[in-house]
Parts: sequence; structure tokens; C-alpha cells
Amino acid sequence: MLKAYEKPPVTFEQQLVRLSERGLIIDDWDYALSKLKTISYYRLSAYCRPFRVRNSRSDAPRRFIPGARFEEVIKLYEFDRRLRSMVMDAIERVEIHARALMTYRLGHEYGTFGHADASNFHPKFNHSDWLQKIKDQASRSSDVFIAHYRRKYSGFPVLPIWMTAEVISLGSLSVAYKGLKGEDKKAIYERLGLRDNRLGDWLHQLTYVRNVCAHHSRLWNRELSIRPRAARDPAWKPPVTPGNDRVFFVLLVLRYLLRTMDNGDQWREQVAGLIEPVAGKSAGARPWGCRTAGGSIRYGDRFARLPARTLFRAAQARMTTRETPAALPFV
Repeated sequence: MLKAYEKPPVTFEQQLVRLSERGLIIDDWDYALSKLKTISYYRLSAYCRPFRVRNSRSDAPRRFIPGARFEEVIKLYEFDRRLRSMVMDAIERVEIHARALMTYRLGHEYGTFGHADASNFHPKFNHSDWLQKIKDQASRSSDVFIAHYRRKYSGFPVLPIWMTAEVISLGSLSVAYKGLKGEDKKAIYERLGLRDNRLGDWLHQLTYVRNVCAHHSRLWNRELSIRPRAARDPAWKPPVTPGNDRVFFVLLVLRYLLRTMDNGDQWREQVAGLIEPVAGKSAGARPWGCRTAGGSIRYGDRFARLPARTLFRAAQARMTTRETPAALPFV
């Protein structure tokens, strides 16, 4: 039987005393109070979990492990904030590239307004619902080029495909890709060096991750509710590579897609430098979903170098052959 929630609100000072009584070392109380006031006790509680004592059921009770410090909790929080920023940066570039690829394919294959014709998509695709959402997005836009089109041309809110690409959301882009005919999907994913249709799953997951980041929600140690279908290739499964329900998997996907654009080397090095100090610690390793039987690993090094061959093999997961081409899309 469910019970009523009866916990009362407490002051910032009371929150800090509670953390101290549970074993968290607070070196600078004024600093800690300022963080509670600007971040909130409840938001920080998720970043406290790795520093709490775990019982046999892997639960995290309220007591902190010996030596746990408030400053370490803040460092983990700031790490997650920077991680979200880097992920958003990469998703922006991937989204724009995906728009360009779809625009070019649909425009040249079906014409300026080919996306408005249901016969140009898979028969099972709910084209009418998708198109209505696109029209709504165009109608809500305040962009100058939209206003110019409305004044000069008929047919609004249906726009040329290259204008539509500028107002379409990543979610609508992902839905549209899944609704394409097989030959159109192939023309797009082959431009990314893929050998099967993993791109649809990746775009779907990236849409979800983008929304997590846009709402400033915790990305580190989050179990992702949207995840790609499991690859059959053992090289793309734990413990060789991380589970697809954690952020490390997303970082690998972004690394791959950026590399196909010749646009990700600096991003890769920045992310590797960010995650290594955190993931290398015992408190930070578990949330990545990437573990080895031999103990701790260098996650930054793994991100920067090791998954290259594995990622390409993942792109071949549905192929009958398991041979890896000599020319990998990235190294």
C-alpha cells in the first residue's frame, strides 16, 4: 500500500548539518552553503550516491564512505555539466550533417517538395502525422527566411526540403529517417561508412540524449531508456565495449559519426581528457557500464583509441560476413 509523502522542507543550514552527520566531510561550510543555495540539495543527492556506503544488495544508504568530501561531490556535478555541454556540441554537428544528407537525397531523388508526398516513403510510415508536425514547426518559426517565403510563395506551410531541414527538430528528423524507403536509407548510411541500418537507432537515442542535456538533467550514471537494438557481434557487447544503456556508448557513437565528417579529433581529445580523471576512480567507474575483469581501465584512453575497430564491426553486426575492410572510417 502506498503511503503519503510527509517529509517537510528543511533550511540550507539543516541540509548541510544532515550531510555532515551522515559522514560527509565539509571543509568549508560557507562554500558548501553557497553551492546548496545555487544548485539545491535534491539535485546534488544523485551525485552523492557513489560516495555512500553500499550494502550487499548494492543499495546506497544514507551513510557516506570514510573520507568522502563535499568538494568531491561538487567536482562530479561540474564534470556532468561539462559532459552535457560536450555531448550537445557533438549532437549539434551530427544533426546538421544528418539534415544535409537527407535533404540532398530526398531533394535529388524526389524533387523540391518530395518529402510532402507519402508515396516517397515506406508504405507503413505514418506520413500524414509526420508532415503535420513539420507544418506546425514551420508555422511556429520566426525565422526571416520563413517570413520571406510566406510573403512571396504559395503553399505554406509546406516548404522546399532544404528550408524544411532548417526548422525540423531532431526528433522529427529521426522519425523521417525511419520512414524512408530502404534504398534511401542505404544511400544515407553508406555516406557515413556504415554497412547496415544502425543509423536509425542511433538518431533515436541521440534525440533522447539531446533532450536530457537540454533540460539540464543528469547524464552521468543515467540508465538510458532509449537504446539501440543489441548488436550480435560479441566485439560490440560488454565487457569488450560498454552496454548501450549508458553514456559511454553514446560517446562512442558520437565519436564515430563526427569522424566520418572529418570534424571530431579535437572533440575526442577533449572528452577523453574530461572522463579519464572521473572514470578512473572507483566511485566513477561503475556508472559507465564499461568494466573489465582485470580491474580498472583507462577510460579516456579507451575512448580516444581502442574502440575504432570495434565500432566498425558494430556497423557490420547484421551482415553475414564478419570481415573487417582494410580501410576503416576512423582510427
